[in-house]
Amino acid sequence: MFFQQIINGITLGSTYALTAIGYTMVFGILELVNFSHGAVYMFGAFICLMLMTALGIGFLPAFVISVLLTGIFGILIDKVALLPLRKKNAPKVTALISTIGISIFLQNLVMVVWGSETKNFPLAFNLGFIQFESFRISYLQIIILLTSVILMMGLTLLVKKTKIGKAMRATAQNMEAARLMGINVDHIVSFTFFLGAGLATVAGVMVGMYYQSVDPMMGFMAGLKAFAAAVLGGIGILPGAILGGLLIGVTETLAAGYIHSGYRDAIAFAILITVLLIKPTGLLGKEVQKKV
Repeated sequence: MFFQQIINGITLGSTYALTAIGYTMVFGILELVNFSHGAVYMFGAFICLMLMTALGIGFLPAFVISVLLTGIFGILIDKVALLPLRKKNAPKVTALISTIGISIFLQNLVMVVWGSETKNFPLAFNLGFIQFESFRISYLQIIILLTSVILMMGLTLLVKKTKIGKAMRATAQNMEAARLMGINVDHIVSFTFFLGAGLATVAGVMVGMYYQSVDPMMGFMAGLKAFAAAVLGGIGILPGAILGGLLIGVTETLAAGYIHSGYRDAIAFAILITVLLIKPTGLLGKEVQKKV
């Protein structure tokens, strides 16, 4: 049972990690917590569902289209709601409240269009599994894990090896200095929102497949856990988001398997609080001395 729960936890944790990456990238550049991220996670899953059921599009095309559409929506969030605030040098809390408003808007939009009840998410893959001595892993879990690993590795290479990745790191280090060096900071921020929203949609769709259902509130707790994962690993640090997501996922499934499923959320957040009391910057975070 232990190894089975670990496999389940890593599968779930990989979706938290993908969502947490969106939080950590935006925070790394803007020092802003984007609380609309969980709603985008849910919105992307519903768009994919609509494309498959209402328009009859196959899963893979619907999946790609939904990722692109929510990525564009992420750019709109930045351009319409956040860029005007940055230009006015508005306080960070104003932008944070704006993202909360966007989250509430998306949740209510989905309820109006699709209703508030849970929707069945169609199966796109064979639900067979590979049996080992003490555990088994389904083909769907393998697909989720492989997709997550490929995307995480691809994003890491993008940030570390490409020109736009270097521009993202420069903007995160010092936005004004990056602007003076000729980097179009506003485009970099929008690209970051595009990536974050796209990854959140990937996670939302995979969770919809995994549990075979989606609902308008699915992004609320998932968004909180992804944010907790980003903070646990060290917000603003890409490997920290991945580590935090995996730890939260494994903790959840172990708590559900060995204690009680009703405590899975509480225990995950209790571990977050404990770690932050010991190391406030997160597991991989470092103390930064600010010059006055």
